[in-house]
Amino acid sequence: MQRLEFKSTISIDETGTVSGIAWPFSIPDRAGDMIEKGAFANTVAPIPMLFGHSEPIGVWDELTEKHDGLHVRGRMLVDEVARAKEARALVMSGAVGGLSIGFSTRRAITRKGGGRTIQALDLVEVSLVSVPCHPGARITSAKSAAETIWIADAINRAAAALR
Repeated sequence: MQRLEFKSTISIDETGTVSGIAWPFSIPDRAGDMIEKGAFANTVAPIPMLFGHSEPIGVWDELTEKHDGLHVRGRMLVDEVARAKEARALVMSGAVGGLSIGFSTRRAITRKGGGRTIQALDLVEVSLVSVPCHPGARITSAKSAAETIWIADAINRAAAALR
């Protein structure tokens, strides 16, 4: 029986277009696992976009291995799926801050001292999550009018506190 594993940096816009790094290379995750460049070679888009590894909220249309990791770009179905609209709001508010991948390992080497170096895998989904397994899997930006207003309010509160 193959074990499904969950391991992820994202940005989002008002329409629900999401992009980020689903897996940064060369840095181990919290379990000590690292995935090598080339491990995602058999992955073909589209793949499901899930919320918390359970609820479908969209689709990842682009999956690209670059020198720094697996880059993904997709779309949340905010006009068709209520949970996608809720997930977008959670990302934009900062409550959800990362990506996590669901995969089954095809080939890996166990390293001395713990952790594995994963050389080949089957990627089955990428999820939006609050706490990703990979420390580099954080949202880099979430652009929205609400965020701009919140920042302006925070600056005004800080200025008032200094008076």
